Amino acid sequence: MPHIHEKIDFTAEVFLVYKNTVLLRKHDKYKIWLSIGGHVELDEDPNQAAVREVKEEVGIDVKIADKVLNFNAGENYQELVPPRFLNRHRISDTHEHITMVYFATTDSDKTIQGDHEVSEDLRWFTNEELDDPAYGIRANIKYYAKEALKELL
Repeated sequence: MPHIHEKIDFTAEVFLVYKNTVLLRKHDKYKIWLSIGGHVELDEDPNQAAVREVKEEVGIDVKIADKVLNFNAGENYQELVPPRFLNRHRISDTHEHITMVYFATTDSDKTIQGDHEVSEDLRWFTNEELDDPAYGIRANIKYYAKEALKELL
């Protein structure tokens, strides 16, 4: 998706848990292990973006983990699932992302590569595999992945 603004974009990323594993993808451009996610589009909220990105990138339906007490506050009002984490990071010298990090579960570990964005590799990691130096998983990705496993197992 094209950038909404030249200087900053909002993104949603999902750490998807199935049984005792979490799904990461090796980014085709950056060649690093990341969660599933992407830009929040103008016509959607961050929850919708999180669900859409997972479906587009790996073909899986998900349920965002929600500890919020749902209530009906009236017409034209919807409670959103808050992100577990929120961060701001630089993508280039002139562009940044504010990323909402969500945890989610699925009923299947069967992935389908999307047409939109092809990952070099998709892998379901156990907690122990996240620590394997051979994968070179960045500290923030490892932390979020381990927290998702801890919370959703």
